[in-house]
Amino acid sequence: MPVVDMRSRPTFLHRFFGAEPDTPEFGVARWLNGRVGSREVEHFTRGTTVEGFRAEMDGAGIDVAVMVARSVPGVRVSNDALAEVARHEPRRLVGVASVDPVKLGRKAAVAEARRAVTELGFKGVNLDAGFYGDPMKADDDRLMPLYALCEELTVPAFVMSGPTTPDLRLNDPLAVDRVAKRFPDLPIVCCHGFYPNVADMVAVAFRNPNVFVSPDMYTFAPGGRLYVEAANGFMRDQFLFGSSFPFRPMRQGVEDFRGLGLSEAALEAALWRNADRLLGLGLAG
Repeated sequence: MPVVDMRSRPTFLHRFFGAEPDTPEFGVARWLNGRVGSREVEHFTRGTTVEGFRAEMDGAGIDVAVMVARSVPGVRVSNDALAEVARHEPRRLVGVASVDPVKLGRKAAVAEARRAVTELGFKGVNLDAGFYGDPMKADDDRLMPLYALCEELTVPAFVMSGPTTPDLRLNDPLAVDRVAKRFPDLPIVCCHGFYPNVADMVAVAFRNPNVFVSPDMYTFAPGGRLYVEAANGFMRDQFLFGSSFPFRPMRQGVEDFRGLGLSEAALEAALWRNADRLLGLGLAG
């Protein structure tokens, strides 16, 4: 069956992703790989070119990589730079825009997100709420115009949070519940699954069918089995696979995911059907 990787970043996009050996960022990438169970902690060194990145995809059997960059202090990857990568193979390399409403201001952030979707062809907008210069929860009023834009353009909003959030109090899936109620027709993808708040994340998905859960590398962390249990039940059509490359190997991610004990229907939904429906990838034919 096809495989869609909902969270992948080419190493060469920024040294935060381990692009430059002998830098603190390289060390952090290596450390995080070890922390989340990577069997090969320097695998990301093979993704330092477009060709290397695509070879990793091929080796893992990944058909489409959804590339989610970042725009936060210390990690600025422009939407144009990400679009340039996507142009190498548009059907396989799919971009998701990132904007920083604190740095740009609301009006300029909305304008940049609109440009990225309507002109660069991106499939969604990524919000790093807890990582901005003025960190916030996912339901902060400053983010509402961006959610409204996503709803208008019929693209999903990607909300990133997890245990690396600078202030763990902002890693709050209940904030997503409030957004989902305000925008019931807007698909919201919760990257990193708001781990370790797994039970709350599952409860939010239970209440809101427009909430999609993509725990990526944290699927395999302690307590992650609850994501799988939910995906074998009510959350089957809301669960998404992501490798989290370069912080976990693509091939190991796919292999480990296949071994989670998901039913055949739930596995198929998570590996590609849900992403295909969400992003209009055309994989179903």
